[in-house]
Amino acid sequence: MTFAVIKTGGKQYKVHEGDTLSVEKLEHGDNNITFDQVLLWANGEDIKVGKPLVPGAKVEARVLEDGKGDKKMVFRYKAKTRRRKKKGHRQPYTKVQIVKILS
Repeated sequence: MTFAVIKTGGKQYKVHEGDTLSVEKLEHGDNNITFDQVLLWANGEDIKVGKPLVPGAKVEARVLEDGKGDKKMVFRYKAKTRRRKKKGHRQPYTKVQIVKILS
């Protein structure tokens, strides 16, 4: 089974063909994205480990949707001064489906 470890948005993801994952928001012109920062590529008995990247390896993906995650509440409170601040944050993401892993 072929899999790869890619780096995007400051995070690392282990992906197989057909996987769907949510990554940090990506700027994309069309519905196809190529991840060229491949840290590890494995195919059954063959393993290629990058130093730091595997040369020539790519992962092709298709964009499914752009959206925002669930709201996280941030609450700051200072005792005895009647100071409080309540704020919410929704992190933007891009949902992609892995189409092909190339070595």
